[in-house]
Amino acid sequence: MSRRILVLSDSLAFHGPGLGELTTEPRLWPNIMAAESGSEATIYGRRGWTARDAWFAITKDPHVYSVLLPRADVVVLAVGGMDYLPSIMPAHLREGIRLLRPPIVRRVATGALRRAQPTGVRLLRGRWRTLPQPVTDHYLTRCVQGIRHFHPSTRLLGIVPPPHDAPAYGRVTAGHPAAVGAALRWADRVQIDMLRLDTWVAPYLGTGDMNVDGMHWGWSCHRAVGERAAQLLTGPARDG
Repeated sequence: MSRRILVLSDSLAFHGPGLGELTTEPRLWPNIMAAESGSEATIYGRRGWTARDAWFAITKDPHVYSVLLPRADVVVLAVGGMDYLPSIMPAHLREGIRLLRPPIVRRVATGALRRAQPTGVRLLRGRWRTLPQPVTDHYLTRCVQGIRHFHPSTRLLGIVPPPHDAPAYGRVTAGHPAAVGAALRWADRVQIDMLRLDTWVAPYLGTGDMNVDGMHWGWSCHRAVGERAAQLLTGPARDG
């Protein structure tokens, strides 16, 4: 019987070189990982998900905690890549823009943020993260502890945040090295294996195969990530 993999992720798991894809698209990295390892994958997430959103899904979404988690042999916490991205506004305020009424106010606020973001993060030199590192670590740890408590036989994997070259974020990458180090230290504390998106994705940045938004990946990058993730998955698990 093949392993069942649940991938909790932001849009990097289901977005290709053009637009977002159906989660059943075989060229997406979780589906390549599953195919290469003789498994089946379920991708669950939304664009912009942070570690906090993964925790909310695990604890507040009945489909996740009633169906997807109990049947998963492996859970990949593929979140954290959004958390380190530079921002000029705290996450809770930015996310609240979509709730503004009337619609014209929402559109004006969204447009203003989109225009101000690149310049703002360059002026701030990327010092403000979308989610502070202690908050990211807190929610990732809660995810691990919760899954291990209720599903102790489930294997857990995490990710090291990938690099970006996004014009929408001013191409500011000053926070990436610190985010990589923090992710590796967190993995040591909770004892789980990590998908090294920091090194696997870097060679593809700026190539014609990648999405023009500088964040999402082309199919060559998806394949490379999927194949290397399968190698990690089929290897011995970290003793946690």
